[in-house]
Amino acid sequence: MRFNTRKWVKPEDLNPNETLFGGRLLAWIDEEAALYTIIQLENTRVVTKHMTEINFMSSAKQGDIIELGIEVIKFGQTSLTLKCKARNKMTQETILTVDSITMVNLDEHGKPKPHGKTKVEFVDERLKKNFKE
Repeated sequence: MRFNTRKWVKPEDLNPNETLFGGRLLAWIDEEAALYTIIQLENTRVVTKHMTEINFMSSAKQGDIIELGIEVIKFGQTSLTLKCKARNKMTQETILTVDSITMVNLDEHGKPKPHGKTKVEFVDERLKKNFKE
């Protein structure tokens, strides 16, 4: 799993227990899943369709650095299915896992659109390929 994003837990991210508010972490994950999908499918029109069970395993407190990891599980015809893990950067302790996040590729009218992708592409590989053509 690649961990591309880090978030710093600040006072505005805390719940009344003075730990990271779960909703804030889920918002970070949703944004990361959308950005990952946009880059993979080369389309800014994507939406979150579904998230499976969200498993909170530990907590984070103010000052902690959280890493978000995303991995592709499956390429569908109009979708990309991902899994996610959030962990404490310094301790490597897992904070949360999401087994499956389904992101859907849309056309200009907001309807599901086939994307034609079948494997993960990294931007530097895509740039090299396009440069050679």
